Amino acid sequence: MLDPRTVQLVFADLQDSIVALSRTNSPETIRRSAGVLGEIARALEIPFTVSAAPRPGGPGVITELPDAAPFVRGGPSCWDDAAWRREIAANGRTTLALCGVASEIVVLHTALDALADGHRVLVLVDASGGMSERTENAAFDQIRAAGGTVTSVPAFVTSMVRDFTDPTGREVITALHGLLA
Repeated sequence: MLDPRTVQLVFADLQDSIVALSRTNSPETIRRSAGVLGEIARALEIPFTVSAAPRPGGPGVITELPDAAPFVRGGPSCWDDAAWRREIAANGRTTLALCGVASEIVVLHTALDALADGHRVLVLVDASGGMSERTENAAFDQIRAAGGTVTSVPAFVTSMVRDFTDPTGREVITALHGLLA
């Protein structure tokens, strides 16, 4: 079981113009999964960050994300942003649950940097998207080889909540049903 008190969610480059480029998950699947993760973060009191690539006209994050000011960084990894790293350190969570587009860029490099810094990393594939199945799988192989876990939103959530009869559990299972919409 995963203790939600150890988890931090990382939404990376879930921006309208970038999500639309995903070739491995439909933009609708990514949006729906990210929205469910936002509901889960609220229900389980899991802190989250939104990291964004610089884009003309501003970050333009997808509306399904929980409301937060995005950290706009210049490099391929969230770790490239000192303010973002300070936020992660301030929350004191040892497990990063990471999703984003593109899996081969921001997800890969953030996962590898977090693992090198001593964090446990879970990559949530249904809230991520890649440039091609082949290149995304190569990125996931690198993450696994470095000690990360590649999993899904339902598997991640149900590793933290196993009783769907209490109020929090009911809220969580209701949110998960949103993946079926």
